[in-house]
Amino acid sequence: MPLTAGIVGLPNVGKSTLFNAITNSQVLAENYPFATINPNVGVVEVPDERMDHIVELFHPKKTIYTTFEFTDIAGLVKGASQGEGLGNQFLSHIRQTDAICHVVRCFEDENITHVEGSIDPLRDIEVINLELCIADLDTVNNRIGKVERKAQTKEKDAVQEYEILKKLKEALEAGTPVRLLNLNENELDYLKGFSLLTAKPVIYIANMSDEEIASPENNTYYQTVRDFAEKEGSSCIAICAKIEEELSGMEKEEKEAFLEDLGIHRSGLEEIIQAAYHLLGLRTFFTVGEPECRAWTFKEGMKAPQCAGIIHTDFEKGFIKAEIYSYEDLMEYKNEVALKEHGKIRLEGKEYVMQDGDIVFFRFNV
Repeated sequence: MPLTAGIVGLPNVGKSTLFNAITNSQVLAENYPFATINPNVGVVEVPDERMDHIVELFHPKKTIYTTFEFTDIAGLVKGASQGEGLGNQFLSHIRQTDAICHVVRCFEDENITHVEGSIDPLRDIEVINLELCIADLDTVNNRIGKVERKAQTKEKDAVQEYEILKKLKEALEAGTPVRLLNLNENELDYLKGFSLLTAKPVIYIANMSDEEIASPENNTYYQTVRDFAEKEGSSCIAICAKIEEELSGMEKEEKEAFLEDLGIHRSGLEEIIQAAYHLLGLRTFFTVGEPECRAWTFKEGMKAPQCAGIIHTDFEKGFIKAEIYSYEDLMEYKNEVALKEHGKIRLEGKEYVMQDGDIVFFRFNV
């Protein structure tokens, strides 16, 4: 199952506009709460300049970039954990994602209503975080009710689980997201089975006006979001969702010229996609040749046979060796003949841990 990031936020902060840009699709994005009722899932290419350079050298007939999933989740409101708005339906959609992209409104516009009546990024963040904490607290309390009696009988596993649950309960009651707790490896393994909302990593997305996006540091709302994210150890990306939506319909050269006119070096969208990709520990290896150059996604720490299995299960079953060279070496020597002459192509076995940017040919026998 592909990893996915959920786009969350209060109504009318620009979530659906951003999603339109991400997927180049036109989901409903009207000026009223709950315009997005069902979650929309979009698959996007992960921009990677390395692939562009590889293609220039190999001139393949086909080029395939790696992809990533985003889910547009309808606007949460205060009281969502208690069923307000569309409530728990939305929370269940967030639970199915692996990371959260939290869109925060950082622009003034009297024509676009704010569900809370005013622009206050910190309040908006706290509203969402509190609702997620309350939802997680319900999950934890339900589990405590099931294991408490076993823990009282000194059953080892139950005692251990009960201690972890008490720690989570105390934090959530104080409004502290689980991701901010200093948990040990055993506690982190335990969390995997619960899909707690506040355990998911977060990227804060400050959505601002087209007049301000070239100099986000001058926007006081952005400064607030950035400072909050830094304290939490999270990323903060400044975008103008409206501009990103316009860019999504342009050709590459037109897009570059448009960004240059705006004084922006890189699309905020590309930053979001790459930040979400790396936030989840995803990395890329490449297979190359005249027929096809392709980028493949793998989890950091995976070994060569596992990565071979991403291409085809037979590759993993019959794995023999992997011929590997680095993207950096390819850029220096330009072709595989020169790479061989300089001893840059190496054979790796079953214990080799794949690295981001590896270019690989798997040897296998089934």
